[in-house]
Amino acid sequence: MGGTAQAPVPCIAGCGIGQQTKGRSSHLVSPQSADQTVRPHHSADGPAAVIVLAAGAGTRMKSRTPKILHFLGGQSMVGHALAAARGVAPRDLVVVVRHERDLVAEHITALDESALLVDQDDVPGTGRAVQVALAALDERDAATRGTVVVTYGDVPLLEAATLRALVTAHEQQANAATVLTAELEDPSGYGRIIRAADGTVTGIVEHKDADEDQLVISEVNSGIYAFDVAALRSALGRIDADNAQGELYLTDVLGLAREDGGRVAGLLVKDRWQVEGANDRVQLAGLGAELNRRILERWMRAGVSITDPASTWIDVSVELDEDVTILPGTQLHGGTTIARDAVIGPDTTLTDVVVEEGAQVMRTHGSGARIGAGASVGPFTFLRPGTVLGEEGKIGAFYETKNVVVGRGSKLSHLGYAGDTEIGEHTNIGCGNITANYDGVNKHRTTIGSHVRTGSNTVFVAPVSIGDGAYTGAGAVIRKDVPAGALGLSVMPQRTMPDWTASHRPGTAAAEAATAGKGSDSPAEPHEGGQA
Repeated sequence: MGGTAQAPVPCIAGCGIGQQTKGRSSHLVSPQSADQTVRPHHSADGPAAVIVLAAGAGTRMKSRTPKILHFLGGQSMVGHALAAARGVAPRDLVVVVRHERDLVAEHITALDESALLVDQDDVPGTGRAVQVALAALDERDAATRGTVVVTYGDVPLLEAATLRALVTAHEQQANAATVLTAELEDPSGYGRIIRAADGTVTGIVEHKDADEDQLVISEVNSGIYAFDVAALRSALGRIDADNAQGELYLTDVLGLAREDGGRVAGLLVKDRWQVEGANDRVQLAGLGAELNRRILERWMRAGVSITDPASTWIDVSVELDEDVTILPGTQLHGGTTIARDAVIGPDTTLTDVVVEEGAQVMRTHGSGARIGAGASVGPFTFLRPGTVLGEEGKIGAFYETKNVVVGRGSKLSHLGYAGDTEIGEHTNIGCGNITANYDGVNKHRTTIGSHVRTGSNTVFVAPVSIGDGAYTGAGAVIRKDVPAGALGLSVMPQRTMPDWTASHRPGTAAAEAATAGKGSDSPAEPHEGGQA
């Protein structure tokens, strides 16, 4: 194949679709002989800077949200990119922004307040973006020397280890520029990497400009580079927008660097997903699925049982212990942490929830909650922020809780609501209990002690307090405090009216059944009485 490498191509291992070249054709000239002298451009502590290009509009997303702020794996695309960039320990991290500048800047600052934000002006192109970034770096430190890495805000699977390998290869080979490349089974539409016999990169040819020999080349440009600062600064001052799009292209720097006698090399990443960008929602979904597959595989290899990976989604920020079991239909988000021997699922979504050792959570939606060791939750339970369930406690079927502390061994077994409530230890809350915490203006607290037993359908009208060892009767509406050891009742005495059905519903099936039943049952006597 014309221009393909005859020497071994440096690469880094992985498993893994590459991103289209971020620029036009760049035919490099004056091939240099391979220089194997090791002349590091920077210390092993990290490159001088990483520049993240995040100025694009991403119109193919068809969204009011900027492309780089779309999420996968619990983090924005640019959040993933920043994490990879920080992973190489650069002295400076620069992010170039333009589209929806204020929104993007606010998001980036929240993720990394030390990142230097630089505005790209109306001059388009990746070359212009790097020009303004380098100018900002020079303004901060006129003596900037060493290696500068250029990457993108829409490559969420890129790993810090890959950037470190790129920097290492670049500095050990004393290159003017090093291109991160990938091989694709179908490279259609991507810029092809042209190599000399010694393995150096002599050109990048866009698909539309490639000849028959070049079209069969499977190695493509990722658009991610490591540059020597001096070579980059010199070349950036000479690129122009003399092209159909009227843009300043970063790829032009490579040809200019070779004209200046610099060495341009390529580092092949075998894990092609790492350089895959998301330009539309189909690609975003594909990247999200691949990221999730990797997350699940990592946890399974670390000792977590995931019975159905196809229906399980876990964010990058989630932490799991060994011997956790994840059942089908489970989603774990945010800062969720699951301790050893806990069982989560099926059909459970937890966001920022702490689950302690041996707890079981079934068919539950939880957010901002803490579930104690050996406790059980579900099914069909809604844990809202501020819920704390103690060890061996239970919040059962069809229960909603919010801002509630439940003591050790206490149970809220079914059909109820508890809000702004504190419950002691070993208390049993009956079926259908409700803490009425809102008066239409303010929220009020309910305090229920330890070893309390509440009857079915008790309503606690807050603010109210129930002492240790107290009881409430079924159907009670508790408006006043119940002292320790007392029984709280509010139901009016029962009144029974004999023969009511026959007199008020004559001729009905109920009346006929009542008449027939009187022949076999003793007649009811009118009475009044109470119930506990």
